[in-house]
Amino acid sequence: MAAIPNPPETMRAAVLFGPGDIRVTEKPVPSPGPDEVLVRVAMCGTCGTDLKIFDGHFPQTPPFGQFTPGHEWTGTVAAVGSSVDEFAPGDRVCIEAHSGCGRCDNCLTGRYTACLNYANPAKGHRATGMTVDGGFAEYVLADPDYVAHIPKDLAATEAAPLICAGITTYKGIKQTEAKPGQWITISGCGGLGHLGIQYAKAMGLLVCAVDVDDAKLAHAKRLGADLTINAKHEDPGSAVKKATNGGTHGVLITAPSLIAFKQGIGMIRKRGTCVLVGLPPGEFPVPLFDVVANCITVRGSFVGNREDMAESLDFAVKGKVRADIELQPLSAINYIFKRLEHGDVAARVVLDFSTAELSATRSTGAKELVHAQYGDNQ
Repeated sequence: MAAIPNPPETMRAAVLFGPGDIRVTEKPVPSPGPDEVLVRVAMCGTCGTDLKIFDGHFPQTPPFGQFTPGHEWTGTVAAVGSSVDEFAPGDRVCIEAHSGCGRCDNCLTGRYTACLNYANPAKGHRATGMTVDGGFAEYVLADPDYVAHIPKDLAATEAAPLICAGITTYKGIKQTEAKPGQWITISGCGGLGHLGIQYAKAMGLLVCAVDVDDAKLAHAKRLGADLTINAKHEDPGSAVKKATNGGTHGVLITAPSLIAFKQGIGMIRKRGTCVLVGLPPGEFPVPLFDVVANCITVRGSFVGNREDMAESLDFAVKGKVRADIELQPLSAINYIFKRLEHGDVAARVVLDFSTAELSATRSTGAKELVHAQYGDNQ
């Protein structure tokens, strides 16, 4: 096993002790097995899935008191197992959160994010920060099959929010099957929606952005949305169909809202596709008559695969996509989740594990806003 000089014995990590109870504590730095890599975390993004994990409503997480979440991490390889020659200490890498078992029907056909052996480590499945320890820690173990080199022209800070949020929205847009020059509606203009607008424009699509917040819609316009609609002030279905001559070819629902789904069905033209990536609570009231009568396809989309990662990061390298990012220290983890719970997050909040940041924030609690709230994205 190759290793960095003098690796520490312990590390700081956020551990989930119960619903709503996450604490920064000391844990042993894990050692990689023969088929694993150990990564020193540089950045780890936070998202809505983390909030569900924090609330105790995510399936098949490890036991309370042991589990460290975090599935949007980037970092530097610190050590590799004896059978690993694809990576070496010092390599800049990012994680693909879902590591399929590699043996079920879905994995064998490349659909490993829908692995039939989800959360079954005996079968080889692992999902970093969801079914095994993740990146809310200074070090994390990973399967080398689901670690990727960060493009040399992309900063680790920029990559972190894209490897989950970016891939999710990019994959969702692809799932609508809208072609260049066709219309797509993006419902929900938070972090996912704003990324979705950028990806859709980079893919040559016409974009209608729908939300109930004027500030978010104004930013959507700056990002390139061709049409913006405030669903609080007008019926989005009627407005979209009027503006697009019958509805959009696809609708991407990023808002965790039951109303957004029902409204989304009303924005689609016949034989269009509605893709859901938001995770709303409760059950969806599906307007079945509209779905059947208009031959609408409804799809759930859960992250993307390695191909989607490469394509989505390439858009970022080319300067066509950029997340609004706010850096915070690990010590602010409870503050971050409190804000997530109240929807008080404009940018993608990313935990920064850089040495300078840690030494500064341990004593001062300082935080840095990298991109201003709803600022110019050019």
